[in-house]
Amino acid sequence: MTTQIDTHDTDILILGTGGAGLFAALHAQQSAPEGTKITIAVKGLIGKCGCTRMVQGGYNVALGGGDTVERHFMDTIKGGKWLPNQDMAWHLCKEAVTRIHELENEVGCFFDRNGDGTLHQKAFAGQTADRTVHKGDLTGIEIISRLMEQVLSRPVEKLQEHRAIGLIPTRDGSALAGVLMIDMRTGRFRLVRAKTVLMGTGGGPTMYKYHTPSGDKTMDGLAMALRAGLPLRDMEMVQFHPTGLLAGDHTRMTGTVLEEGLRGAGGQLLNGADHRFMFDYDQKGERATRDVVSRGIYEEMRKSNTTENGGVYISMSHLGPEYVAEKFKGMVKRCADCGFDLAGGKVEVVPTAHYFMGGVVVDVETRTAMEGLYVAGEDAGGAHGSNRLGGNGVANSTVYGGIAGDTMGADIRTMGALREPDPEVLEAEVARAMQPFSKTPDLIQPLRDRLQEVMWDDVGVMRIADKIVRGQKQVASIRDDLMEVGVSGEDRAFNLTWHDWLNMASLCDISEVIAGAALARENSRGAHYREDFPEEGDLETSYFTVARQVDGALEVGREAVDFSIVRPGETILPEGEPDTLVAAQ
Repeated sequence: MTTQIDTHDTDILILGTGGAGLFAALHAQQSAPEGTKITIAVKGLIGKCGCTRMVQGGYNVALGGGDTVERHFMDTIKGGKWLPNQDMAWHLCKEAVTRIHELENEVGCFFDRNGDGTLHQKAFAGQTADRTVHKGDLTGIEIISRLMEQVLSRPVEKLQEHRAIGLIPTRDGSALAGVLMIDMRTGRFRLVRAKTVLMGTGGGPTMYKYHTPSGDKTMDGLAMALRAGLPLRDMEMVQFHPTGLLAGDHTRMTGTVLEEGLRGAGGQLLNGADHRFMFDYDQKGERATRDVVSRGIYEEMRKSNTTENGGVYISMSHLGPEYVAEKFKGMVKRCADCGFDLAGGKVEVVPTAHYFMGGVVVDVETRTAMEGLYVAGEDAGGAHGSNRLGGNGVANSTVYGGIAGDTMGADIRTMGALREPDPEVLEAEVARAMQPFSKTPDLIQPLRDRLQEVMWDDVGVMRIADKIVRGQKQVASIRDDLMEVGVSGEDRAFNLTWHDWLNMASLCDISEVIAGAALARENSRGAHYREDFPEEGDLETSYFTVARQVDGALEVGREAVDFSIVRPGETILPEGEPDTLVAAQ
């Protein structure tokens, strides 16, 4: 049976309405020729979904007081264990200064201030300066709400509740012709052709038992890029935030972040015996980088030094309940909703899959190997290397979202007519999405539960070859089982079971890549820790993994890191600069 596909044409298509997508829309409006049609599409509703909205901590930016772009850059490179694309990291740190003023003065964000009117900047782990600008502990809501207002007030076409399911290239595969979508409100397919497309769909490593993003964040963008043959770098690098709320299996609040500012302010991690254990693992204690703290907690869990629900405690009460309640209102309320007293008691926490450092290989202007496709935000790899500093995520999304908008607006001036899509790829993507309607309906959630257990146990915080291989086999088995699970096709409008199936397909795709890249990296860097290869390897010969799908099979290679700005053992800080500006604990 032939499936009808609606068609829709635009000039600039933006997938995703997080910090990257919304900033790209604003900048594209400024840089593109007059009359350019700009369309923004989102799986949910503008301003109401995505990961940027969920940001609690804040926005890293060097604003003086001894802090500099150079210091921010060095922290980013060292935090990423010398794997970042240094040009991307430099642009991130440099442009963050411009972008924070743009957020304040043009977008209208209200951030917390000091008594003298300057922006307040708090401490975040792994950094040598207190540089994180914030709005209490609800920074993401402030940024996204203001960006949403700006975009909604402009003549930008909005395709809400439109799910992107396939990148459709030209016949020769050299350029992107458009994106196949499902209009979730009707269940109809829609091919949106565009001269330039930004993929800013965000990450969402929800294939793990404990995870911070909402369940509808399922790595769809990276799964589409993989099927399109694009190279993906650093795919083994899954960041576990050390302190995800552990509230039991009965609530979806389990896994949500208790942000880094708690530890930056002096919060203490205690095991089930009330022992403050982090100094047993690192001299920086709770203010070590996220990967180190996550492994410390995981080790306590393996030793059974745990709390009632199997995690550890975070304790803030020694700082004074009134102080904690004032400084961390959002988290105190969230914990109270789950029966915990963050201000005056102890709260159970567990490492939780939070952010994906890996992504599509891009240049510093967000271009990819496929003409017409641009990638920004968590979908793009390179800026963070093997470990993202807390506070660098929303900075990365807004900085590179703006760069993408500027680049697309400039590039479109030299582009002619819309490109013609490859009908065979289009047909294959439709057939893939229609697959579950040909099978007997069955439950999908048990498969997702299995996947989350497998990835947590075998390709999680700490890894070893035999477990990774076991995980690969189990993920393949889960995928095979998914292909036999059907969905009722009586009504495709808001058929959420269908979208659950598509979510699982994306998660299986990227889980296989994570495992393949993890097996290929035989050393330990940042978020990737191999118990059978615990050494970090020679920094001078650092490499990053590159995964791509070739004739349906996954291939993982490696490329040497280009130390374009600074080499291991060196620094770009002026001679005599102190190692850190952070007051001693």
